[in-house]
Amino acid sequence: MKPLFHKVPTSIQSSFEVRHNKEPNFGKIWHYHPELELHYVIKGEGVRFIGDNISNFSSGELILLGENLPHTWRCHEEYYQNKKDLDVEAIVIQFLPDCLGKDFIHLPESFLIPKLFEKAKKGMIIHGKTREKVMEQMKKASHANHIDKLIILLNILKFLSETEEYTEITASHAFYQSNESDSIRLNRICSYTLSNYKREITLKEIAAFSNLSVTSFCRYFKLMTKKTYYDFLIEIRISHACRLLIENKIPTEMICFECGFNNVSNFYRHFKKVTGITPMEYKKRYLSN
Repeated sequence: MKPLFHKVPTSIQSSFEVRHNKEPNFGKIWHYHPELELHYVIKGEGVRFIGDNISNFSSGELILLGENLPHTWRCHEEYYQNKKDLDVEAIVIQFLPDCLGKDFIHLPESFLIPKLFEKAKKGMIIHGKTREKVMEQMKKASHANHIDKLIILLNILKFLSETEEYTEITASHAFYQSNESDSIRLNRICSYTLSNYKREITLKEIAAFSNLSVTSFCRYFKLMTKKTYYDFLIEIRISHACRLLIENKIPTEMICFECGFNNVSNFYRHFKKVTGITPMEYKKRYLSN
């Protein structure tokens, strides 16, 4: 999917950005920027799109994104309905690779930092004790000034560069960049799919919605996303099935139809293809953890 370039707001008094955001939702714009981004979700739930990966997110998630890795956090639909008691909260740190000086990453003591930045190009979900340490530092960073703020960033980079407690997010770090019209069209397609995934969406319908012929739409979508629209729709449905399995409120057979699948065997087949395990195995792993 072609993302839209995003200009990160910066201050002349700061070499990197730290924001503690409290908003109704995280927006919907699929975008990229040259800054690395450390994203800590304090509060909020939905589906995140990072590179070629579609997954659920929830409170407590900590992710490091490399430079120019396209991403968006799309909350569940209820977050866009202006409900008073429903909002999101996150601490976000954004920094250029050379924000501490062009020579910093070439110092012999900093040899792990360039390796971290290279790993971050595929996105990293941070786990375990490292996650707890970094989240604590991010909370301090949101209130820090001057040299204290720099020391905190160095601590964060130290923890992240030394850890093995992470999972890669994407299969590749090579993604298309876009003009504004491409990004707007794909954001509309994504929003439409998230609003209608529970029912059948035909290629004719989504192509007409995109003001394209079916053939042109299929070619366009595959070029932009490296996958077919049908595969994209299946991944959206499976991500919501995972959420319902974790909530453990309704039987698996009902989840199948709630997520837009027309029969149970079809649901099981697609679930295992996307996740590598069956719905029951997925639920057991989550509940055991």
